[in-house]
Amino acid sequence: MNLKVCGMREPENIRQLEEEIRPDWMGLIFYSKSPRFVEDSAAEAMSDVTLPKVGVFVNESISFILDKIEKFGLAAVQLHGSESPEFVRELKLKTDKKLWKVVSVADQIDWEQLREYVGLVEYFLFDTATKGHGGSGRQFDWKVLESYPFELPFILSGGVDEDSVEELIRFAEKAPQLKGIDLNSKFEDAPGLKNIEKLKRFRTRLQK
Repeated sequence: MNLKVCGMREPENIRQLEEEIRPDWMGLIFYSKSPRFVEDSAAEAMSDVTLPKVGVFVNESISFILDKIEKFGLAAVQLHGSESPEFVRELKLKTDKKLWKVVSVADQIDWEQLREYVGLVEYFLFDTATKGHGGSGRQFDWKVLESYPFELPFILSGGVDEDSVEELIRFAEKAPQLKGIDLNSKFEDAPGLKNIEKLKRFRTRLQK
């Protein structure tokens, strides 16, 4: 099970994450209304980070996204807004970085609306629907994903915490397309500052 730790920002915290956790991805949020927003001034301090960096964007222009890819050396782009398949297709023509599409989940999912993204994105990422586009610490009902109809792998986000491990393992048996977990607010001491010990415990329990 791959692991993404999202909402990173503080240099020393990132160094600890890199040395002690080494997740498969590190998420940087480029949504200005987020309390975990990353300023351009942080780019230099992150230039020697070896973890694959995933940039999180909400309804931004292609030029904005391309600029952040270059400044921060992003490995992947996570589209967390209402970006259309046409937008994703155009972006895909202008970058070789992996594209992820977030699906905000309330009570149910219209799978047909997602079909056009298949073939364009590397992953769907399912997160709890919120006005703030993530980071709410709330978990949606994973049962809605049991009818997931595509072979495209997906990542699970939204309120995952230390107590979620057993439920995650059971859910993965029902949904073999689940390839990764996205951790954020439930592992923070403050917005953008992760508790490394909590992350260690979670990873150890998940790998048992």
